Amino acid sequence: MRLLLVEDDVMVASGIKLGLTDAGYAVDWVSNAERALEAMRHESFDVAVLDIGLPGMDGLALTQRLRKDAPAMPVLLLTARDALHERVQGLDNGADDYMVKPFELPELLARLRALLRRSQAATSAVLSFGALELNTATRLACLRPSGQAIELGPREWTVLEYLLINAPKPANKDKLLQALTGWDKEITPNAVEVYISRLRGKLEPHGIGLRSIRGFGYRLELIEAGISDSRHPAP
Repeated sequence: MRLLLVEDDVMVASGIKLGLTDAGYAVDWVSNAERALEAMRHESFDVAVLDIGLPGMDGLALTQRLRKDAPAMPVLLLTARDALHERVQGLDNGADDYMVKPFELPELLARLRALLRRSQAATSAVLSFGALELNTATRLACLRPSGQAIELGPREWTVLEYLLINAPKPANKDKLLQALTGWDKEITPNAVEVYISRLRGKLEPHGIGLRSIRGFGYRLELIEAGISDSRHPAP
């Protein structure tokens, strides 16, 4: 998942970014609203975390702008302010959730997972396809019914999670590249193919294939059935 973090305090931002990166998010950090809007013009994000007390345009005004430009993207506000009317104002301006500093990282991660599940119309932290099960809360991938674990690197997890969210529809290669860019700004389009190849090697022995869609991207398919997971109609 690719996350936009807008926080002007360098120490706070560094701590949040480190924690989110360790949790598997690809994080783009900017220090003000203007840079956030510029990033939004060039990239797409799955969720935004905004500090209210930004220099210039504050987080409340930025939230209103984001609601116009990306109405479906979840927005979580961070602030040191704890007055009830300010929390209400933040939510009324279009934020999906609100956290008061100081906060614990596990709670932030849990709230982000909840926002992403709602935005994807999902009710569970578990993504599944065929025998594969991906638990976004525990960061564990395993096979059913044996429970056999599948070892995934951070970037492999990012690619597979995106594929599962889109399944049975194909995932756009450019979107996958954007998700990986948060890990490495110098990453190339060929890197997506590298991680797809690694995932094929780990999934195909268990009946899950990765089909290349020429000119678009990749799609998860059940090898034995030759079609997408029967629980989802093919696009």
